[in-house]
Amino acid sequence: MARISAENLSISYGQKVILDSLSLKVADGQITTIIGANGCGKSTMLRALTRILAPISGQVLLDGQSIAKMPTKEVAKQMALLPQVLDASESITVYELVSYGRFPHQSGLGRLTEEDREKIDWAMTATNILDYANLPVDGLSGGQRQRVWIAMALAQDTEIIFLDEPTTYLDMNHQLEVLELLQRLNREMNKTIVMVLHDLNLASRFSDQLIAMRAGQIKYQGTVDDIMTADVLRDIFQVQVQLARDPIHDRPILLTYQLLTK
Repeated sequence: MARISAENLSISYGQKVILDSLSLKVADGQITTIIGANGCGKSTMLRALTRILAPISGQVLLDGQSIAKMPTKEVAKQMALLPQVLDASESITVYELVSYGRFPHQSGLGRLTEEDREKIDWAMTATNILDYANLPVDGLSGGQRQRVWIAMALAQDTEIIFLDEPTTYLDMNHQLEVLELLQRLNREMNKTIVMVLHDLNLASRFSDQLIAMRAGQIKYQGTVDDIMTADVLRDIFQVQVQLARDPIHDRPILLTYQLLTK
């Protein structure tokens, strides 16, 4: 079953077509990671699936209904997006930022209800940031800040979470911290996670499904073992790769790669 899908979706920036007649179904309750070379349309597809970008043709469906025809707050109650670039106002506290996730559920007065506060506390507990509640966001480490943004998405209380390169600029320790959190949200809370990652070994380790894009189109979609092959990676990235099996996690891992010889 797929709550969210795209049918013949095309997106352009001016005269340049970025996504060309793209169709897909996002697997419910799984972690799906989008891979592909720079400029292939990964981030554009995330923005289109979450209604930030309007298509020139085709449509995105949520529970069988076009999201273009749904009220903005209703869409925000169903799906959350963490974009690649995240900025918080100076001196805003962790609690204040996480509370923004409750906006789709608030009335015109914009006051936090008891239910809102319960959801905020739950989100901060799940991401292990309760101790930071009164600290300024801009004083935290990169990994801590990323957990705060994820908590904001959790407070939004959606079943589907989209993340655009959530590990960018993080060291290995913080990359694992963020991805293990997302995996726990998926396994324990049945959150559908859709994210863009550049690190293929992290994508292999933490994903159930992979989508491989090239030139604005989905070229391959399937399990990690289906996609993490020498033939697929050569086609997507134009490189020759050597793969092995991770002895701990039993997933394909990329050992090395080189440019294709002419």
